Amino acid sequence: MPLSPELRQAIAEKGYERPTPVQAASLRPILDGKDLIVRSKTGTGKTAAFGIPLLERVPAGTGEPRVLVLCPTRELALQVAGELAGLGKHKGSRVVAIYGGASMDQQIRALREGAELIVGTPGRILDHLRRGTLDLSHAQAAVLDEADEMLSMGFFEDVTRILDQLPRERQTLLFSATVPQDIRQIIETYLRDPETLLLSGDDFTVEGIENVIYYTVDSYPKPRNLLYLVELEEPETAIVFCNTRTDSSLVAAVLNRNGYDADLLNGELPQKERERVMGKVKAGDVRFMVATDIAARGIDISDLSHVINYSLPEDPAIYLHRVGRTGRIGKKGTALSLVGGRELVTLTALEKRYGIHFTERKLPTPEAARKLWTDRHIAALREAAGNAVFEAFIPLAQSLRERPDGEYLVAFALKSFFHYRQRNLALQRSLVGGLPEPAPPPPPAGMPERRRGERRRSSSRETVSRRLYLTWGEEAPVAAELARALAAESGLDEAGLAAALEVDGRAAFVTLPAAEAERLLGLNGGVAGGRPLRVEPARSGGRPPRRRRR
Repeated sequence: MPLSPELRQAIAEKGYERPTPVQAASLRPILDGKDLIVRSKTGTGKTAAFGIPLLERVPAGTGEPRVLVLCPTRELALQVAGELAGLGKHKGSRVVAIYGGASMDQQIRALREGAELIVGTPGRILDHLRRGTLDLSHAQAAVLDEADEMLSMGFFEDVTRILDQLPRERQTLLFSATVPQDIRQIIETYLRDPETLLLSGDDFTVEGIENVIYYTVDSYPKPRNLLYLVELEEPETAIVFCNTRTDSSLVAAVLNRNGYDADLLNGELPQKERERVMGKVKAGDVRFMVATDIAARGIDISDLSHVINYSLPEDPAIYLHRVGRTGRIGKKGTALSLVGGRELVTLTALEKRYGIHFTERKLPTPEAARKLWTDRHIAALREAAGNAVFEAFIPLAQSLRERPDGEYLVAFALKSFFHYRQRNLALQRSLVGGLPEPAPPPPPAGMPERRRGERRRSSSRETVSRRLYLTWGEEAPVAAELARALAAESGLDEAGLAAALEVDGRAAFVTLPAAEAERLLGLNGGVAGGRPLRVEPARSGGRPPRRRRR
């Protein structure tokens, strides 16, 4: 490929060795300045397909917006911005991410400092255009990324308003998995004699993915169906898709309560929290991400082994977008789905309209699931015991058997053991091959950590711990029971809470990272485990909050 040494260096650092078909086919037309329509399946490397030639074509160091990339969601905008920043770092190309839910002032400062590539969501891009804080009069290229998803989310008017403000002689690139009618309207109005690359059919099936269904069992609650599915399949990492925010909150709480490391991502979360969750998932620090469709559009997670559909979506096409989160760029993946009731309509449409073949498996009985769970954990304990010296703790184990609270204490110790074992396994997976992964690229300009000083202050705020004061009903709390109740309501890790709780009479104190403390503060005035809960910041020195005199 005719690429500069700076781009070659960045590509090598990312570990790319050969281009995917969409990357190879797109390079020459984009370098030549042609308008392009690319229809390619999800997970085929479309970001690098337009990013590499645009970075090669657009001069760095001008500080003027030369490329505009529109994305349907904040998460995808951040993902694309990060990818472009990594590819362009040795050329000196600057990237600004523009999206809702983040500080407008920081984005304005970033735009004033200058950048050649702007990546954003249509609504926030329009906000900056109206304010006059974003000038696209020198833009050479516009990219509509995941255009079919963007337009299905109702962005047609916003997208056309933005395109109307760009220079008429610009290059326009449209990347999409399907080409619905809205896209055809944009093609006819805004693209000039475009070249078309049809690297996938418009039926948009996803290859390399095994599609498996489990018919739900009505004799026990649906969350229990999910637990039995997870126990039988034992996925290494997975996104669990839910149709509603309520379901996503319930599923995340149930998974955590039953010892599975899970975090929640839905549209109700503030942007900072959504970024934190995505960071944990991509770093391998959490096994399950529970998400709604709106929150997970276009997300790219390396080595995601499974997608789980807690419920099938009403629109069959959404199923295809969901399962495209796994099996990316030639890898294999598995899609597991719980099916029952009205979801049979979606299942039939997927089979007939898209020709998807589903393998049917049966959920285990409660007894069989419990035996699977027990045998697997005993085997893990035996494996760990074979490499450890633990005889000094045998008297303690014998004493615990005789104590009335012994089972609770042993359960807590087991939860802690398996929690840290899971973290270690995730770390080992990230270091397969014996070499550490390349250092991540610096965050794109315009993200919340904008200036050097601000980045340091922001980082210190996010990592600082906060001490909270809690009361739980009228009786003195038991740490293990309080931790269980808090974990069920907040989705935080039960073992971590139990380890951090300090009981003092009828009250308790807990010291947590700021983000986790905020989640507990959100429970103040509610009910946990059937008892009224009060959560407040402790005073300096860890003292209870001062009561106001009436």
